[in-house]
Amino acid sequence: MSARTVCSLRKGEKGVIKSFTNREMSLKLLEMGCLPGSEVRLDAIAPFGDPICINVGGCYSLSLRLNEAAVIELE
Repeated sequence: MSARTVCSLRKGEKGVIKSFTNREMSLKLLEMGCLPGSEVRLDAIAPFGDPICINVGGCYSLSLRLNEAAVIELE
């Protein structure tokens, strides 16, 4: 069974960040405030599916490419 990631969320669905699958990308995501334990909600999807917009911790919105979102594993 594969881990659930942010890119697998449906619009309006929530998840809690568990870990990251890519070390280099994890540093970038951590700097943008995607911290383990933070709740994320998928708010919007671009017309062609990439990028997506997530809400992090109920505080701010963040736009991510699908390859970036695929690195964020959820609980």
